[in-house]
Amino acid sequence: MNRSFFNITIPVLTCLIAFIAASTNAQAADAIYTSPFNNNAAGGYDVVAYFSDGAPVKGSAEFQLEYEGANWRFSSAENLAAFEASPDAYAPQYGGYCAWAVSQNYTARGNPKNWTIVDGKLYLNYSDKIQARWEKDRAGFIALANQNWPGVLE
Repeated sequence: MNRSFFNITIPVLTCLIAFIAASTNAQAADAIYTSPFNNNAAGGYDVVAYFSDGAPVKGSAEFQLEYEGANWRFSSAENLAAFEASPDAYAPQYGGYCAWAVSQNYTARGNPKNWTIVDGKLYLNYSDKIQARWEKDRAGFIALANQNWPGVLE
């Protein structure tokens, strides 16, 4: 190959690699946490059921709607209607990301099996271990998370 080819190609490739790296790192997290494998909010769990049943209940594709770019599943038509009428009353805080992680100024997935309702709001945590930390000072962590949200997504 001719030497001038390399003189042009190497700088172009270097710029291309730098552009790809910068654009990948610059992407903000989605406002609603969904799995990399599907677009279901709250792991496909019925967020209304936390309030009505006091437990995590798997939702169904039969009772589903799209809200803020994510699919929300419910265990019944009644729960879907309740969410549709007042989504802010049921949607987990911080888009379903781990509330403790948001209080520490980063994001992590919220696990629908690690949940708490505080003052009528649903919070998800990453794991049993993180939820145990969260329980030690929920009010303090909520105050910190409220300060960090939604800036932590950037």
